[in-house]
Amino acid sequence: MSAEAIAAGQRVLDLEAEALGEARRRLGDGFARAVDLIVTATGRVIVSGVGKSGLIARKIAATLTSTGTPATFLHPTESVHGDLGIVGEDDVAILLSKSGESDELLTLLAHLKRFGTRTVALTGVVSSSLARGSDAVLDGWVREEACPHDLAPTTSTTVALALGDALAVAVLERKGFRREDFARIHPGGALGRKLVMRTHEIMEVDQLPVLGPAATLREAVVLLAARRGIVVVTDEHRGVTGVFTAGDLPRALERVPDPLAARLEHVMTGNPKLAQDGELASAVVYRMEQIGIMAMPVIDEEQKLVGVIHLHDLMRAGVA
Repeated sequence: MSAEAIAAGQRVLDLEAEALGEARRRLGDGFARAVDLIVTATGRVIVSGVGKSGLIARKIAATLTSTGTPATFLHPTESVHGDLGIVGEDDVAILLSKSGESDELLTLLAHLKRFGTRTVALTGVVSSSLARGSDAVLDGWVREEACPHDLAPTTSTTVALALGDALAVAVLERKGFRREDFARIHPGGALGRKLVMRTHEIMEVDQLPVLGPAATLREAVVLLAARRGIVVVTDEHRGVTGVFTAGDLPRALERVPDPLAARLEHVMTGNPKLAQDGELASAVVYRMEQIGIMAMPVIDEEQKLVGVIHLHDLMRAGVA
């Protein structure tokens, strides 16, 4: 029985992966037109669908809203009982229907046309009434549903959801939606903390591990042990000229005669990677992970050392 269940699950995933690949191949001018309509609209995006398509429509509306494009779900049945009051000529509507012949969606389409609202059809039949009556069409055709009876919406809703995600991402990229914009509308919880926290809130500022370039490696080793594995080498103006870390120590011991007496300027890593005071902490984490380092000096606008930020502190703050 376990093998049968696994095989059934694999069949579903194979069918849906195949359908997504086909959706990618079919993506074309209709998608570009839909992006243009949403980006240039001065109103909101109205998303609508019936049944399972309605659930996907709600998710698409939520994704658009969370990425900087105000959107709302409109139930097609409730729309003709007063909810059309939220629709205006400056809006764009995305209408989801696998067949493209849903009576509720076609009725809503007619009313939207009367209001002058531009429309995007997301349908599995590009020759359907819904597609023909819309300003742009997203092709959500699928060969079959994953349901063994080819009845329950499974593959088709997966494709519709993916096309909605693709549309939202393409729109946010066209609009130049930034991490800071995302943080502004996601201020709560761990996600908000990760996106808004900045270096000055986390960095170490007291008793910084600083030595001059003429200091010896012996002095650096003592400071490494006491100050969490990094020594920042600065000039007389507190400009950062290099760093010496626990990782640099074995290399120095191997290649320098009388290493403990060596001057730091001869064994340090010059031109080190630096963080900016006030920079997003999440951006610093990304650079640390790409480079493979555990700590980074922080400088101000005058290029002077103001702190040291450690990956462990970023992890404790929930940013890494």
